[in-house]
Amino acid sequence: MQHATPSTVAPPAADLPPVTTMMKRGLRGRCPICGKGRIFNGFLRVADQCTHCGTALGRIRADDAPPYFTIVIVGHVVIPLMLWLERAQTPPLWVHSAIFLPLTVGLALALIRPIKGATMGAMLKLGLATPDDAPRNNA
Repeated sequence: MQHATPSTVAPPAADLPPVTTMMKRGLRGRCPICGKGRIFNGFLRVADQCTHCGTALGRIRADDAPPYFTIVIVGHVVIPLMLWLERAQTPPLWVHSAIFLPLTVGLALALIRPIKGATMGAMLKLGLATPDDAPRNNA
C-alpha cells in the first residue's frame, strides 16, 4: 500500500478520470481518484485522506447536497406507493404507518452513503473542495 502526503486536494482536472467514473467509485465508497482507498471512516464520516493515493478527501465538503438528493429520491419512491395504496385499498392509517415509516427510514439509510460518495466524486472532478488552509467540520 502506498501512503502519500497530500499537498493539494486532487491532481489537476485534466489528470482526473471522467466524472461518471469518479461518481461510480464514490457510489461504491471508494476514492474517486484511484478507486482503491475508502472514502469513509464511519457511516458518513469522511476519511482525511485516501490510504492508497493520498488524496485529501477530508477537504471535500458535500454539506447538504447528499441529504437533499436522498430526500428527493426517497420521496419519489414512497409518495407514489403511498398514494397508490390509498387509492387501491384505502387501508387504515396504522397500515400506512406500518409500511411506509420503515420503508422511508430504510431507503434513506441505504441511499445516503452512496449518494454522498457520488456527490463527493462529482465535487472533486468539478474542483469544488475547500482549500487546504480553510477550517473544516468533518461530520
